[in-house]
Amino acid sequence: MRSGTSVGAQLREGKRSRSDAEMISKTESALQELEETAYWLELLAESGMVDAKNLTGLRNEADQLTAILVTSAKSLKTRRSKR
Repeated sequence: MRSGTSVGAQLREGKRSRSDAEMISKTESALQELEETAYWLELLAESGMVDAKNLTGLRNEADQLTAILVTSAKSLKTRRSKR
């Protein structure tokens, strides 16, 4: 729960960042939390604590969010390097 909700908290903090560097840092922190969340979802499925089918949607969403945040971080870095 904590790692999953931390993603949103990091991104919210990034929206109020004072610089591109700070925004990049918050986005990359959100990516780290997202990776941790994916790990916990994987463990839940592999341990049998939760039926893997019930986690499919969450795991897909984590993958989609990862792709979005990776693209965002790259775009921010490109923007910063052009200044």
